[in-house]
Amino acid sequence: MAIKFKKLTRPQMRRLNAGERIEEHGIVFTRLKSGDGRFAINVMVDGERIHRAIGKESEGVTREQAESAIAGMRTKAREDRLNLPKGRKVAMGFREAAKKYIEKLEEEGGKDIKAKQRRLEQHLVPYFGNQPLTKITTSEIDRYKVMRLKEKAVPGGEKNKPLDISALKYTSKGTINRELAAISHLFSKAVEWQWLPYRPAKINRFHEEMKKRVYLTREQISKLKEESLKDKNPLVYLFIMIGIDTGMRKSEILKIGLEHIDLDRRLIHIPVAKAGTREQPITKRLAIQLKEVIDTVPEEQEWLFPSTKSATGHITNMDKAFRRVVTAAGLDPREIVRHTMRHTAVTHLVQEGIDLPTVMRISGHKTLAMVLRYAHQNGEHIQDAMDRLEQRLGDVS
Repeated sequence: MAIKFKKLTRPQMRRLNAGERIEEHGIVFTRLKSGDGRFAINVMVDGERIHRAIGKESEGVTREQAESAIAGMRTKAREDRLNLPKGRKVAMGFREAAKKYIEKLEEEGGKDIKAKQRRLEQHLVPYFGNQPLTKITTSEIDRYKVMRLKEKAVPGGEKNKPLDISALKYTSKGTINRELAAISHLFSKAVEWQWLPYRPAKINRFHEEMKKRVYLTREQISKLKEESLKDKNPLVYLFIMIGIDTGMRKSEILKIGLEHIDLDRRLIHIPVAKAGTREQPITKRLAIQLKEVIDTVPEEQEWLFPSTKSATGHITNMDKAFRRVVTAAGLDPREIVRHTMRHTAVTHLVQEGIDLPTVMRISGHKTLAMVLRYAHQNGEHIQDAMDRLEQRLGDVS
């Protein structure tokens, strides 16, 4: 049935003075100072308020075209509803989707759940609110990227210590890319779980310049181990030794159960790793060190790094002790962090000329491309390879 207009008629529109307007059935007509008339729409479609300019009389725009625009929007909304899972009448909002996304990942045993949850709660949900997933466009994602680039990155500082705002840096492209990865994964899972018929937007991530990875020299490693033996925490030496001799991540080290250690095969079983379950090869000297530890612990002890205060039964944080040792070794704790041990192990493997697939097997990286980044730490091993090539080929001119 055609809509009947009582106010928004041609005679009524012609009588309007400059600045006056008539609104009826979601269509707004305004008489401009130039004498021209402008059509716009102001309607609710599936619970979302839509304001949109349609055009001017001088451009040939009519009331009928405004009616058609509204009808088109409502038709599109109905089509979106038809594609929704059975039982849903409106598209799921971003805030609701983020909450359900985390819950589903926990049920499925997803990876990096805490990091994803933090990025969603701190940045993505405050920006997108409960906007329907189907309405999030590529342009909206790009606006989010620009907004985040202009924000200062506020680190988690020490309690009761004033924050020096002037020293803060702007949010890095790498940080924003990890947030974009979270929303991209949410979109993919939303399609998989049939919350969406298709991904609503293309996500264009920033190009990141490859940064030089900090690693320890042999002399620095020796000094770090020397100072760790003097520290008041008796476990920090073992923590550092495992980190440097294997390249294992902090969480992997602290979760080592005594039952996970196979001294005969010189392996540590890692049941939950970033790239899935894996077996970590260890050096001969580390195997000897671990045997000494295992031979002296009580029979009932389950963890290599036990803690009676932790709900998990093992230590979950070695940060303070690690920073003390780094400082005592004359190194900068802002530059030498726990993950530096992993960079150190992988970098030295590469520089020793170990083939990259083998390095990948030892480090537990998911792809060869991740290991390739370590091949550029310095050019000494590359130049050594070229010298060896020259010696092998000899004078062939």
